[in-house]
Amino acid sequence: MNVTTTRWCWRKDLAEFRGLSERERAGFLLVLEWFENFRLRHELSADRAAARLFWKSEVKREGREREPWQLEQWADAIIWYLSWLAACASAGADHRSLAERLRAAVHSAGARRGLAPRTKQCYGAWAARYAAFAGGERAVMKVETATRFLTSVVVDEDCAYSTQKQALNALAFFFKQVLGMKEPVFNVKLRDTGTRIPVVLSKKQTQALFTKLNEQEPKPAAKQMGQEPTQGRYELAARLQYGAGLRLSELVRLRIQDMDVERGTVTVRQGKGDKDYPRFQRRSAGCMTAPPQSWRSRRRLRAGGSG
Repeated sequence: MNVTTTRWCWRKDLAEFRGLSERERAGFLLVLEWFENFRLRHELSADRAAARLFWKSEVKREGREREPWQLEQWADAIIWYLSWLAACASAGADHRSLAERLRAAVHSAGARRGLAPRTKQCYGAWAARYAAFAGGERAVMKVETATRFLTSVVVDEDCAYSTQKQALNALAFFFKQVLGMKEPVFNVKLRDTGTRIPVVLSKKQTQALFTKLNEQEPKPAAKQMGQEPTQGRYELAARLQYGAGLRLSELVRLRIQDMDVERGTVTVRQGKGDKDYPRFQRRSAGCMTAPPQSWRSRRRLRAGGSG
């Protein structure tokens, strides 16, 4: 037996809501679009916790002064949205937008296929962009719509060839693994953007950067940000990343036992392609000369404990 899912759209309901003037409706629409973009960008669920985080990090962000009437109107808009979500839940309706549903479907298919978390995130983001471009459920399932979207990425956006290929792979995955289409053919030709010379720091500039990272923050500045002043908080991590050429995800997963001081190597666990491999540390980085005990001491100091 087929069960039809009722889908609600907050934009449509807001447009038909009788308790607001046109000016108030425009203000509600402004802040709720802002909130939706924030939520989708950070892949947050539509709930009170996401609204609280949005209010703290965006609306009440440090250095941004808001008028009292703005705060009052925006708070009313968030309250209206949360009440609308509660009504959705009580009616058993699906409040998610087309972009959210496509991203969730891609994440689910990626999990079944064993894709890496970053790959699922990337494909999901492209699927959400494609949904916004298509604008409707019927259009999003047509290869012609996907072709027009990819053409706009290639022609209208100044992006690298790798980004174009990424978009193509994401839509191919969506049509094959989500829609069950065997061999979708996208009539689009990717554009080679050529090789660009990267801008890199000189040795002197790099050492100056490490020296700056090792300086202690002034107490007033640290207090203003609600932090205790620390010395060299990010220096060791920066030297490791620079010296071994680590990705950020590889850096934050490093353990003490992954560092070999005698050989000057760092072992990356579950790196790209879910592989383990060694990385050699440049001597100029100067972070593999300290014994592991000093690293443990720094870790205990920053954790605020003794164990």
